[in-house]
Amino acid sequence: MIFKRPSGAKTLIGLAACFVLATAGCGSDDDGVEPPTGPTADLSEELVGGNGIFVGSGSLGVDFPGYAAAEYVAAGTATSYRTVGEQSADGRWTFAADGTADYRTRVLIRYPEDRDAFSGTLIVEWMNVSGGVDANPNFDSVVEEVLRQGHAWAGVSAQLIGVEGGPVLVVAPGAEGLAGKGLKGIDPVRYGTLSHPGDGFSFDIFTQVARALGAGPDAIGGLRPDVVLAAGESQSAIALVTYYNGVQPTENVFDGFFVHSRGSFALPLVGPGEYADLAGAIGGEPVILRTDLDAPVIELQAEGDVTGLLNSRLVRQPDSETFRLWEVAGTAHADARLVGIIADFIDCGVPINHGPLHLTAKAALHHLDNWVRGDDAPPTAPLLETEGEPAEIARDADGIALGGIRTPPVDVPLDVHSGEAGPNPSILCLLLGSTTPLSAERLSELYSSATDYEERFANAADTAIDDGYVLEEDRELLFEYFEPERIP
Repeated sequence: MIFKRPSGAKTLIGLAACFVLATAGCGSDDDGVEPPTGPTADLSEELVGGNGIFVGSGSLGVDFPGYAAAEYVAAGTATSYRTVGEQSADGRWTFAADGTADYRTRVLIRYPEDRDAFSGTLIVEWMNVSGGVDANPNFDSVVEEVLRQGHAWAGVSAQLIGVEGGPVLVVAPGAEGLAGKGLKGIDPVRYGTLSHPGDGFSFDIFTQVARALGAGPDAIGGLRPDVVLAAGESQSAIALVTYYNGVQPTENVFDGFFVHSRGSFALPLVGPGEYADLAGAIGGEPVILRTDLDAPVIELQAEGDVTGLLNSRLVRQPDSETFRLWEVAGTAHADARLVGIIADFIDCGVPINHGPLHLTAKAALHHLDNWVRGDDAPPTAPLLETEGEPAEIARDADGIALGGIRTPPVDVPLDVHSGEAGPNPSILCLLLGSTTPLSAERLSELYSSATDYEERFANAADTAIDDGYVLEEDRELLFEYFEPERIP
């Protein structure tokens, strides 16, 4: 199946934008450019001054070789939604306009400085606010793939907490002085003019920013994307469930969706000035992603997402022409790669997970981009095995998960990478999983020599790459888990 941008979604501002915004590379009347099909965010005002760009990121920062970064005010009048009928478990929801409110939020843009290096793909990430600051965890997971392919990326400050501040679900070490303050409280010089009307308007704000960026305004260096992907991780992935089921059917702004670590539930609709109650939504009615839309979805779930707090096993759905579900053994909802330099300061009773989820995340993005462009669908993947009631991940004698996507650190182990938390019962630790070294005695039982370990690791690496769950370009990153010196 070949997927094409819906009418009006590819270049949504069209020729009007070419003249008003003086966008480089705009087309002529006969190049298929169409006028806008709905309200579009105004991105004409750049954010400058203060302490510079702020984004929650474990260690990867904001500057990347060959890439420009800029921030803009995204302004306009957004619509909130109400549900017509019930929010059924099959996700086939109908939303209707409820109210309107003005907004001024932030969009952070990263794009190749060399126009010829641009792939044509724009990834629009719903910034995550679970830690009380505007963060870009999905970008942190896939950054190597973004840079080497030449994709553009935009992070949208879609939710109220990220802009105005408010209650914090999880506070990570190092963020105590920032969490819950919002961009306006963190840097009033740079962000003080922003204004967010509440999470009920977040979905339309996300749409309007994507429309504006999809037309290729000056915000992304005059680049015009031909593919626009929505991405979100954790709370943001849960928001994308609501978006896909209720908003995408009528707005058709996105060509594909990367739903990363969702729960079994969806982010609720709320009234003006209100925060979406994520904590209250946990344990709510399970809902799948609707199956009657053309926009492909790849859903990536860590081992730690499948049972427990998020319990995504309740919304497993069959792979189809527009859907793929990947569950990855040995991984946690968040891990050492994601939290970066603060990992060593988090006391969960055992080291937090430093498994290979980011490797499969990059492969998932790569496949999704190709899929949207009419290439082969991503490979199907086995699901993690569960047992008991309430269900738990089935494990081997070492405690390693059974089933799911396998990688060398899991199948040729030196450590037990697990989505299961250590003894500290905090919410943060429940999300961070664990990594426990195998004993020297156990390693001696598993491997006859360092050479034996090396051969088995290399074979497992070839298998993961051949199966499409890790990219050949990430072989070097995969071999960062290779430690033959640990074999007795």
